Amino acid sequence: MREILGRRLQRLRDRFQSLRPTPRQTGRSPALLEAALTCATQWQWPVLPGVGRSATDGSRCACPDPECVVPGAHPFDPGLLAATTDPRMVTWWWTKRPTAPVLMATGGTAPCAVSLPAGAAAGALVRLHAQGMRLGPVVATPTRWSLLVAPYSLELLGELLYAKDHVPSSLRFHGEGGYLLLPPSAASSGGRVRWEKEPSSEPAGPGGAPELWLPQVEAVVDALVEASSGAPGGGSRLAY
Repeated sequence: MREILGRRLQRLRDRFQSLRPTPRQTGRSPALLEAALTCATQWQWPVLPGVGRSATDGSRCACPDPECVVPGAHPFDPGLLAATTDPRMVTWWWTKRPTAPVLMATGGTAPCAVSLPAGAAAGALVRLHAQGMRLGPVVATPTRWSLLVAPYSLELLGELLYAKDHVPSSLRFHGEGGYLLLPPSAASSGGRVRWEKEPSSEPAGPGGAPELWLPQVEAVVDALVEASSGAPGGGSRLAY
């Protein structure tokens, strides 16, 4: 009798499992939740979900603007000020919206970034490596790459740029009040966001947690300005 009941229970379990929706059926993307939690808890980067694409027209943004120039890849609801490192909030957001892009609020205690057209960025990285420069994480979309740097103030950035004869319009700065699209989100220009250079941490001190190493913006800005100046067409500030 026990064997018969055991077989019946197993058949019921198998039947229940077969009726459960799969990640493909539910549209879930565990990789995005995992990435958001890694950023929030391991690196202490405040994150929030991007608006995403329209459910009826995947080529358009889910926001009310029919002419949105960065479809899916910007904050909307919640707004940028809601960015957090709280794993409970992050889990709730991506449980409700499992395909939402991962956005990091830049500045403050979080990294800042400098972005430029992909071709120019690849050349800039070669130059910086040749100079022996140690780089931090590099985020890549099909059209633009972003170099993460230590937090900088608007005053410092203004002084650096004022000293330049020319700053190309294709060079973009993501500081306080800005945001950056992180892997493995879908890029607004098509394709996926990826790590060209993944984050790495300094060894932890006694009783301390590992810390992410980031270069200072003044250490890389010259090479990025020069590389952007030679970018075909000057690049585009809207193609992310």
